[in-house]
Amino acid sequence: MAKKTNLIGAWAFLIGVIFAIVFAFLGAGMWLTWLFFALGIIIGLLNITDAEVKPFLFAGTILVIVSALSGNVFSQLAYVSVFLMNLMAIFVPATIIVALKSVFSLSKA
Repeated sequence: MAKKTNLIGAWAFLIGVIFAIVFAFLGAGMWLTWLFFALGIIIGLLNITDAEVKPFLFAGTILVIVSALSGNVFSQLAYVSVFLMNLMAIFVPATIIVALKSVFSLSKA
């Protein structure tokens, strides 16, 4: 069953990144933010194994920080700014879920 859940998480990640790119150019409403939020939770729950927790948290945290702080840098490039905001909408919930899973696994030990 681990393979199937990992496959679902991988597809959620791929769909999220593709949607982040596409909707950076097309624009969308609030439903897209909720979709990215749901995909982030799915990615955090199903796609990250125990061995991948540290690298994911490191990379996810850096991606969220850089995306959040780059708004001023890319303000003239609206599509890049929207793309980074879309990525943040995916990675913030995924990073929170993985961090919580990590804390709970540490408390069990």
